[in-house]
Amino acid sequence: MNDATWADGWLQRAQRIDSPHFGVRPEGTAISLAVIHSISLPPGEYGSDAIERLFTGQLDWDAHPYFERIRGLEVSSHFVVRRGGELQQFVSCDLRAWHAGLSSWRGRADCNDYSVGIELEGLEGEAFEPAQYDELARLLTELRCRYPLFGVAGHEHVAPGRKCDPGLGFDWPRLIEMLGWPRHFFPTEVAPPC
Repeated sequence: MNDATWADGWLQRAQRIDSPHFGVRPEGTAISLAVIHSISLPPGEYGSDAIERLFTGQLDWDAHPYFERIRGLEVSSHFVVRRGGELQQFVSCDLRAWHAGLSSWRGRADCNDYSVGIELEGLEGEAFEPAQYDELARLLTELRCRYPLFGVAGHEHVAPGRKCDPGLGFDWPRLIEMLGWPRHFFPTEVAPPC
């Protein structure tokens, strides 16, 4: 049974942190895809507030040498699942977050228009935590109960060659088994390396 409570595209059980980086979805566009990402700032470091600062436009670009490489970047995602399974939401699902960039899923371009972006705190190629899989499966189930979701893909699948996340450390068979959804909801193969 789904006990999720939503208000204007906000999942009430998630920690709400409003991002200014969003837009309006094209009129009449249904949310049919979830795009799974991975993020850590700086890469491989966990637990800081750098992700929140990036998504809210408040990152101190001089705080770490890596941040110079992303200086001025304006991005967001709907959700972030932290290493311990904590869930944060930055953009209403009814709005368009800036997470996929130049992208296409099964011949349909501009994934940001019709997808929900979910960031897992982690690094491409490294393993994710059991609590993250538990939360991700719960979140995807809640999303599917509210929206006509019929696809789940990695950033690497919608932007192959340009993006590598969530990467080889992400256990797709585990997620597929946890959800029990039809196999055609998911990528058919591992994305080619970047």
